[in-house]
Amino acid sequence: MRSLSAAAFWRCALLLPFVVAQQDPVVHSLLSSATSSAAISSSAAISSIAATSSSAAISISAGSPSSTTSFTPFPVPSDVPEPPIYPSVNPSNPPDVFESTQILPDFGPAWKAAHAKAKAKIASLSWEGGRCVGNIPAILEGDKTVWPGLCLEDSPLGVRDTDFATGFPAGINAAASFNRRLIRTRGLFMGLEHKHKGVNVALGPMMNMGRLAAGGRNWEGFGADPFLSGEVAYETVLGMQEGGVMACAKHLIGNIMAGVASIMCSYNLVNGTYACENDKVLNDIIKREFGFQGFIMSDWSAQHSTMSAVTGLDMTMPGDITFNSGTSWWGANLTAFVQNGTIPESRLQLSPTNFNAFLPDDDATNDRVDVQDNHYTLVRQLGAASAKDRSIFIVGSDAGPGKSGPNEFSDQGGSDGVLAMGWGSGTANFTYLVHPMFAILQKARHFRSSVSWSLDDFNLQLAEVMARKRTTAIVFISSDSGEDYITVDGNEGDRKNLTAWHGGDNLVQAVAANNNNTIVIVNSVGPLILEPWIEHPNVTAVVWAGLPGTEVGNSITDVLYGAWNPSGRLPYTIAKQPSDYGTAVTLGGDNVHILSIPYTEGLNIDYRHFDTFNITPRFEFGFGLSYTTFKYSNLIVSKIPIQATPAEQPLISAWEKGNATLIGEGSSRQLWLHRPAYQATFKVKNTGHVFGGEIPQLYINFPASSGEPPSVLKGFTDVEISPGDTASVTITVSRYDLSIWDVVHQGWRKPDGTIGVTIGASSRDSRLKGTIKI
Repeated sequence: MRSLSAAAFWRCALLLPFVVAQQDPVVHSLLSSATSSAAISSSAAISSIAATSSSAAISISAGSPSSTTSFTPFPVPSDVPEPPIYPSVNPSNPPDVFESTQILPDFGPAWKAAHAKAKAKIASLSWEGGRCVGNIPAILEGDKTVWPGLCLEDSPLGVRDTDFATGFPAGINAAASFNRRLIRTRGLFMGLEHKHKGVNVALGPMMNMGRLAAGGRNWEGFGADPFLSGEVAYETVLGMQEGGVMACAKHLIGNIMAGVASIMCSYNLVNGTYACENDKVLNDIIKREFGFQGFIMSDWSAQHSTMSAVTGLDMTMPGDITFNSGTSWWGANLTAFVQNGTIPESRLQLSPTNFNAFLPDDDATNDRVDVQDNHYTLVRQLGAASAKDRSIFIVGSDAGPGKSGPNEFSDQGGSDGVLAMGWGSGTANFTYLVHPMFAILQKARHFRSSVSWSLDDFNLQLAEVMARKRTTAIVFISSDSGEDYITVDGNEGDRKNLTAWHGGDNLVQAVAANNNNTIVIVNSVGPLILEPWIEHPNVTAVVWAGLPGTEVGNSITDVLYGAWNPSGRLPYTIAKQPSDYGTAVTLGGDNVHILSIPYTEGLNIDYRHFDTFNITPRFEFGFGLSYTTFKYSNLIVSKIPIQATPAEQPLISAWEKGNATLIGEGSSRQLWLHRPAYQATFKVKNTGHVFGGEIPQLYINFPASSGEPPSVLKGFTDVEISPGDTASVTITVSRYDLSIWDVVHQGWRKPDGTIGVTIGASSRDSRLKGTIKI
């Protein structure tokens, strides 16, 4: 809801803090020499899909056109289920996460059944205010309610504007886990909590690409890589809808192959036409090419004309032209357009809520239903802890509680304690918030450690004195951002810079100058420039905690005390200087003049930009350290032997010859294009002394003539290995993964030349290389 950030124009569509820097990577923990074998397991999943048009979009007038229009809804794509690869699936019972890379769910039969039920119920839907951020009223027949209506509610990390609900780790942390099982579970738990609060449509996941390092809402989404974002969105949607709530993928341009119920179009113009009015995008690409069967809703007040009814928009939110104006582009206007023949009449197809998002203190409309269950265990899930005796100094306001509790600021629009989520509509209230100082004190008590602290960010002299002669000094720094309807310390949504807030750089330097074992904990919405202190010899480790949610203190403490061997990876690149990113926030624009933002970087954002222009980052995309080490070996790249159907064989042969696919109904989501077609099999050995998890990543190296970046992520998985043991790992790719978009022929095709494969531990940590033989 209410996103004014630039949409990411891509054809593609956790939870845990992790270590990005430490002097000795083969240590058991940062505060202890003992670790447990608690860990997380998962397997891999198919990517999600999104689309943007390479041709110009059609401009839409806000007024009545001079001629009538026709409208024919696109049918459900006539795919034939092919168990076990392409089974018929109901959203409430998705494939197991361990099958994600091998199964493409067919939601066609479920859509057909849903459409049949819907037609009987949507003869006369309208809009009215209600308890949720978006509402469609109930349908009455006399005194009987025949349909209870719809409640649409934020947010992508929990139920917004209510109590007794979990504040889950932000989307950016979900992506950082690279762990499909935890991501799916996070989605499931969020879906359950929305359902039990009476929400019908949860406005998430947020899938915007992290094109701008300082983008205010990046933390709501899944990072800067289209494949990673697609994978996390896919698992999140499957989990949410299994929990019993309709998910809403936002913000269009974007569509995923997870049976998502709805998509939210954005405020932006696409090739000069508003996203929510764009016939090419909404109808031709999303509903025809991708065969999308759900409904497309506007972002709040992102509709600009009555004619959006035939250009692809299915639902307008919140219903009026401006908030609480009582006016509507539809309503009487739409009726008039139908009556005069401008819009065909066939186009008009349009659990009690127990909270009130607008009046959270009203006891008459808030039932105080506790939906948290044991979901805190997922938020914290890092394993048990163990540590040695020592003296610890904790410093920085980010280590402690807010001055007036965890919900001190409306929509989290402020920062004076530990940062566990950004601000804006993508937030939730905290039922509780475990701050790091409390969690460390609880742990230190068991080991008779001496702990002192200062939560004053700017009393550097005190920090210097207290840091001396302590075994360990832990400095907490942060950086916040959010939606632009809230301004915090001059940051109007987007960040003004990429430096730590509250004088964090100076605080680290002051402490490190007086303590030779300084650990820096970073709670940040996105990348920070760490150059002022990252090379300091006394900075022995950096734990990148991101935005871990309500269990932030416990999460960080479990890593510090060695209970969890960190396996998270950066979902974006940390640069040495802001200009290295190649993109920056574009300022200007107002309610009258439209701000033009040319996407001249093309595919080269984040690590793709760094690779293309040979820029050395501080920490690259996909990077993360562990308390153990791993060795990769024995790469074999091969074609998966699958017998194609007679209908598929000509399409596969044409693709193998380099011909572009033909665009038709559901053409970009065809089974032969997305089914695993090639595989990379290799071995990973734990060469260290403790149990740990590794995140092998597969990058495709397209030929230079393709116009693609030098290296693009197309697969990943996670493995857990005991010391000295070796695991066999397989990562699959599809023909879609190996395709490029042919602008001339408007289809997917295999590029000319050799396609390389790199297996590594990050985008720049290449361990194995091979080629794909078509």
